[in-house]
Amino acid sequence: MVQKMPNKMSIVVFSGTVDKLYPVAIMTSGAVAMGTNVELFLTFYGLDAFRKGEPQRNQKMDVNYAELAPMLAKLMKEKNVPSWYDMLKQAKEMGNVKVHACAMTLDLMGMKKEHLDPIVDDVVGAAEFVDNAKQGEITLFL
Repeated sequence: MVQKMPNKMSIVVFSGTVDKLYPVAIMTSGAVAMGTNVELFLTFYGLDAFRKGEPQRNQKMDVNYAELAPMLAKLMKEKNVPSWYDMLKQAKEMGNVKVHACAMTLDLMGMKKEHLDPIVDDVVGAAEFVDNAKQGEITLFL
């Protein structure tokens, strides 16, 4: 039987659209504010959103919400809502947040860790992430 470690949340980040990356940043921020450690596993399109320079440029929305994107962007600017990336950086500064890149996805994309934004801590395989996640209390797939 696996012994659960308290105060740990793991998130698989598989989407690179802003409408999915905001929930990643918000859930991470909320967890950190409650004293919960967070591990993010970036894979496929989620990993692509963390290429160097991409977090600052990314305005992609899921096709189902594309018509809302301009209105949401305007509203967020009016309300001074920070970008998903700034929220994530702030959460990382406040608490224990580890950002892992998927080794297989990096290989498939012909990339190395140095091609990724500095917010990414390391490169791990799926098995290592799953082993870490099963020691926690919460696992999300966003």
